[in-house]
Amino acid sequence: MPMPPVVSEAEWRSALAEQIAREKAHTRERDRLNAARRRLPMTEVRADYVFEGPQGEVTLLDLFEGRRQLIVYHFMFGPDWEAGCDGCSWVVDAMTHPAHLNARDTSLVLVSRAPLEKLQRYQARMGWQHPTWFSSLNRSFNQDMGVTSCNCHAPDTDRGERHGISVFLRDGERVFRTYFSGKRGVEYLGSLWTYLDLTPYGRQETWEESPPGWPQTPPYVWNRRHDEYET
Repeated sequence: MPMPPVVSEAEWRSALAEQIAREKAHTRERDRLNAARRRLPMTEVRADYVFEGPQGEVTLLDLFEGRRQLIVYHFMFGPDWEAGCDGCSWVVDAMTHPAHLNARDTSLVLVSRAPLEKLQRYQARMGWQHPTWFSSLNRSFNQDMGVTSCNCHAPDTDRGERHGISVFLRDGERVFRTYFSGKRGVEYLGSLWTYLDLTPYGRQETWEESPPGWPQTPPYVWNRRHDEYET
């Protein structure tokens, strides 16, 4: 198995310092992007969306649980699927206890089109205690948010479903959508990718710029739900 070059500790510290300097510059650029996101305009959500959750039917306003901010992770799980998306499952595996978000006036929920009983069965299988998962079955929420297509063969979808993240802000009983991202934009939520990015071999996927001979496989073919890996 190929390995990075071996050098003296002094040479290693010098190379590390150069790398950290570049990473600090990247962090400052991320701060500027975050600042720009906070200044984005927003659009009012006027539809009366209803979801089914553990306590029965709730509205979009209810999902805030009285807080000012709401993050919705659009988890790919179609009505006729037998299991949730494995990639979305990675994201939820890495989600932290909601108390830390709640302390900053922010709620986090999952929304999928599968029936609630399927969501709860899969949630039990995965051992997730949070976030709370809501079903938008037979409602237009997913289509309106741009994460479900009427065309099951639409590009960049899995049987018509896309993953994504929507952010909402509440002003009294008025709700506004402030942000949306999909595709690799949701990696911001998942620390598993961040952990792998710290390692010499990285994510070990063919799109990465790695030295020749580094272990790599095509993306999206190696990852599994956490109970599907062979020991």
